[in-house]
Amino acid sequence: MEFLGTTQTASYCSPRRTCLFPDPVPSSTTQDSYQSYYLPGYRYLSSWRPSLYCKRTLAPPVADERLGSARRLPTVLPSLRSALHARYSPHDWHEATAAQLMGSEASRRWAGRLNSDSMRLMQDKDQLTHQMQEGSRRNLGQRLSSLDFWRAELVYELDYLLNESQALETAKKRLECAADELQGPLKTALECLYNREKRMGIDLVHDDVEKCLIKEVDLLKDWQARMRKLAERISQQLGINRDVQHALEQDLSDKNSAHFIDQKCFNLRNTSDSINFYHGVEKIDGTVSVPETWAKFSEDNIKASQRARADSARLHDETEAALEMASEETWSRYTSTNLAFSKRISEIANTKNKLQTQLAKTLQEIFQTENTILLLERSIMAKETPLKVAQTRLEERTKRPNIELCRDAPQFQLIKEVFTIDNTLQTLKQRLREAHDTLQMLVLNKSKLEHELSVKTNSFLIDKKCMDMRKTFPSSPRLVGYV
Repeated sequence: MEFLGTTQTASYCSPRRTCLFPDPVPSSTTQDSYQSYYLPGYRYLSSWRPSLYCKRTLAPPVADERLGSARRLPTVLPSLRSALHARYSPHDWHEATAAQLMGSEASRRWAGRLNSDSMRLMQDKDQLTHQMQEGSRRNLGQRLSSLDFWRAELVYELDYLLNESQALETAKKRLECAADELQGPLKTALECLYNREKRMGIDLVHDDVEKCLIKEVDLLKDWQARMRKLAERISQQLGINRDVQHALEQDLSDKNSAHFIDQKCFNLRNTSDSINFYHGVEKIDGTVSVPETWAKFSEDNIKASQRARADSARLHDETEAALEMASEETWSRYTSTNLAFSKRISEIANTKNKLQTQLAKTLQEIFQTENTILLLERSIMAKETPLKVAQTRLEERTKRPNIELCRDAPQFQLIKEVFTIDNTLQTLKQRLREAHDTLQMLVLNKSKLEHELSVKTNSFLIDKKCMDMRKTFPSSPRLVGYV
């Protein structure tokens, strides 16, 4: 087995030498044969080297000389060998062998303990590294949950704010439209007053009709001023809403970017391709907030949005109430004036009043019929798109290959949908033709009534002219700002 950071040519991987004989001349030292190995990412870590080396055991010089003389040819006669110095005794040999064995056993035990401790150390560090990595991933997951929560809150609040701003913008447009719509009745009322100044003789009296017209003019001017003032307040509130909206959108954009980055970090694994070393990045701290201030920032934005929504809702309710009140009061005043005109005109000719009433009803019915025709046309146009969708789906499903060209439940449902929408279109078109016929009939009836009224023009004079001018008073939807 080859260990990380070692080579098979290291000195401690070579066979052990005996300690009883001189070593042969080494070809290279232990340090020359060991090649240092650098772990990636640790440039300043010195290379690992084994702490134990195979030490050479040198024999005593005397023993070396004796061994050297043993290698040389005897220079004395065999009869004189008894006179030579005695060599090692068996006891010395056994002691040397035992020492060698004990040293080898001690080295082996040391190596075994080192290997066991190294394996245990590697397992502990691997487990610690895994736990730290899982802890970081768990923290990233919790951070993503927090980001998702605040993103959802911001999106929810932003949608509500946008809806409220849109409603407030619509209310402002309704106020402007309503104020513009009141301009027509105001001009009509003023013109009626000017025309009634042309009365002569005893008819030039300050009657109920003139009193109602004066009150109507004052009421219309007052409501125009109130509506324009309310529209200015709405414009200021819309500016505040835009500032709050910008803050929410910026916060949401930042959280989307942070969510993307943290999601990318959460999905990183040890086998990912995009990982790399970034030395010293752990020493860089570019944060600008802590979790408390981070959450409080979004909470403050949401609270500001809620306050803006509450103010917008109050303005919206005030606008609705003002429009409804203006519609009721103007219609009430308009009705009162018309009643006064009607009473005055009834003294001239009851027949004309009946025709006038019939004409007004006919005009109202024409208006409603035209609206019905418009709604029918819109309904027909609205049904054409679902028909296109259903037919397109059927067309696309005909391209399914081979056995997939199945007459399944969606196929039956789509066919049924096409026939149903087609029948609906035919019914609506038939009703549209009937509405057009009815409108033509109403227009024809209106022409007849106007002809009958033109016959009696000599009986109405100024009051008749004023009543004709007041027929253009806006309807209730227009008075509340709907175009």
